[in-house]
Amino acid sequence: MIVWIAMAFVGGVFVSLSRQINGRLSLSTSPLTASFWNHFVGLAVLTLLGLFIGGLFPEGATEAPWYAFIGGPIGVVFIASGSWLIARIGAVNTALLVISGQMVSGVALDFLSDEPPKIWATALGVLLILAGMVLTQRRR
Repeated sequence: MIVWIAMAFVGGVFVSLSRQINGRLSLSTSPLTASFWNHFVGLAVLTLLGLFIGGLFPEGATEAPWYAFIGGPIGVVFIASGSWLIARIGAVNTALLVISGQMVSGVALDFLSDEPPKIWATALGVLLILAGMVLTQRRR
């Protein structure tokens, strides 16, 4: 279990670093340009990795429904908006708002699942995130 926790934590660090780098690039170019290079270099790395490891084109991928591929365009919007927002509202505010959006949508998706979460734990988690946002704004 500790390996999965560490992987999630490192993933969060990488998200923060990626957003900072893209935010700085968007200051010297534009959010669209920063997003383009993020995805272009990512595509190159993933293609090489997929060709080296294998499994880049799994069987049945062409039979997948169209909405199975919607994550790509959503990711483009996520990266481009992050590049734009960090330069305007800062890394902490951007991260808090992104995490808040993830929590609220995650809660909504959990309630639609076969095993809805316990309401008190979910409500407490969302309230703590909202409290963190309020406290961060009060410091200024």
